[in-house]
Amino acid sequence: MVAKVFDGLKVADFSWVGVGPITTKYLADHGATVVRVESATRPDVLRVIPPFKGGAPDLNRSQFFANYNTSKLGLALNLNTPEGRQVAWRLILWADVVAESFTPGTMRAWGLDYEAIARVRPDIIMISTCQQGQTGPHAHYGGFGQLASALGGYYELTGWPDREPAGPYGAYTDFICPPFALAALVAALDYRRRTGRGQYLDLSQFECGLQFLGPALLDYAVNGRVATRAGNRDSQACPHGAFPCAGEDRWIAVAVTTDWEWHEFCRVLGHPEWATDSRFATFLVRRQNEDVLESLVGEATRTRDPYELMAALQAAGVPAGVVQRCSDLHRDPQLAHRGHWVTLNHCEMGPTVYDGIPFRLSETPGRLERPAPCLGEHTEFVLKELLGYTDEEIAGLVIAGALE
Repeated sequence: MVAKVFDGLKVADFSWVGVGPITTKYLADHGATVVRVESATRPDVLRVIPPFKGGAPDLNRSQFFANYNTSKLGLALNLNTPEGRQVAWRLILWADVVAESFTPGTMRAWGLDYEAIARVRPDIIMISTCQQGQTGPHAHYGGFGQLASALGGYYELTGWPDREPAGPYGAYTDFICPPFALAALVAALDYRRRTGRGQYLDLSQFECGLQFLGPALLDYAVNGRVATRAGNRDSQACPHGAFPCAGEDRWIAVAVTTDWEWHEFCRVLGHPEWATDSRFATFLVRRQNEDVLESLVGEATRTRDPYELMAALQAAGVPAGVVQRCSDLHRDPQLAHRGHWVTLNHCEMGPTVYDGIPFRLSETPGRLERPAPCLGEHTEFVLKELLGYTDEEIAGLVIAGALE
């Protein structure tokens, strides 16, 4: 069996919802033993969010949760009990990495903060991820990725100029922060390899999100211009947008940035005369007449099959892509060729499709080892095999309400 890059790494995962679980999933899918700590007394938010397999709501049937927690072991632990916190300490002493994503102060209230852990384990690496970081006047503001996206300016930029902000899809910062977190963890692991010392990683979703708005932030800092909503339009491309195609609610996205692309675009659409029309001959006049241009393009694309049009435009060197639905993605030939979709047999949901690993390591490839755990699915295994508890000790924990 081919070795994985994180083989032998042990992770105590106290995180929940998005950023933390997605980050530790990278580690789990690439060989780390990740123990996901949860409690039925306050279930992970994603366990109660659809889609539910078969449309039947249940804590163990949410594929939203399952997709972000593959290859992990599930430990049910009530940290509001002294006995539960004792188990948490034993798990932390076992681990190399501790991850958490609660509102700042929560781990400290349980006596599980970095300072307390580092006194016993100076080589521990701990990562905390939250909305706005662990310090500062707004550190204790709770929330989800939608709120961090709004704070970061994305909602001001997304939507139509004559309408209210639309915002990007979903909890946007939940999906762009994990690569930052993973890179920081890898750097901390390398530092520990070289020095024998651990460290504390404080990740702010708010600040991570700002990294993707660099041009707009620089434009304000240098020129005083405040970016705002512009619909699908772009200052560097015209036409730039999504245009209707044949079929029910079918669209194609196009971005024309050069005069050469513009000429090819006109040829493929069967309107070579647009290329020399005084209203559209150059980029600047196209921008000035964008309303008229978009109307003409929409009429020309409306009768075209979106996939055939995409192929023709791309063959001509014009950036274009079909606006795909979720059902299209599951039939996408490129994703099929890459083996992106992976079916795992979940003990509650049965055979279920998961997203595969988004990058390939040629020498140490990762893989989805097992489906996400049901709540507390591996509690006995973790306690006995990893932490060395006896049957009598486990019975005592059950009686104390620590394993809930």
